[in-house]
Order: sequence, then C-alpha cells, then structure tokens
Amino acid sequence: DEHGIDLRTQAIADHLTKWRTNGQDVAFLIGGANGLDPSLKANGNHIWKLSSLTLPHAFARLVLIEQLYRAWTILQGHPYHRE
Repeated sequence: DEHGIDLRTQAIADHLTKWRTNGQDVAFLIGGANGLDPSLKANGNHIWKLSSLTLPHAFARLVLIEQLYRAWTILQGHPYHRE
C-alpha cells in the first residue's frame, strides 16, 4: 500500500521470528490497481509498502516473495543477504 510502512529486510526477519515463535498464521494480501478494500485494511495487523513505485501485481508478488526469502536467509545465517 502506498501509505504503508517501509520495512528493512531485518525487520521482516524479526516479524518472521515473532510469528513463528507465537505460532501465528500469516496472510499477505496484495491490492490491485485500486488497492485493497478499506475493510480488509482495517482488519490487518501491518500494512507494508513494498516500493514507492507503482508495480504490476505479478511483480509485487515477486518482490514480496524475494523479501521473505531474503529475511529467511538472514534467520538461517546464510550469506545471501548483504547490508
């Protein structure tokens, strides 16, 4: 969401750790050209901004997947992620 918060990859890794530790179910929603319905946004715990750029839906999914993978590699101590 264009009004969501910017997160660094380490912060995403921290969220992954918290969700895993607490046994929380997690769902990621990516809005279409008109964004998400306000009722969905109101029920969300976090609203993130993937980029300040307008991205095609498929590319936004790819960016999300890559960031989740990158965060996971941080937690595994894998050298993929670099600051």
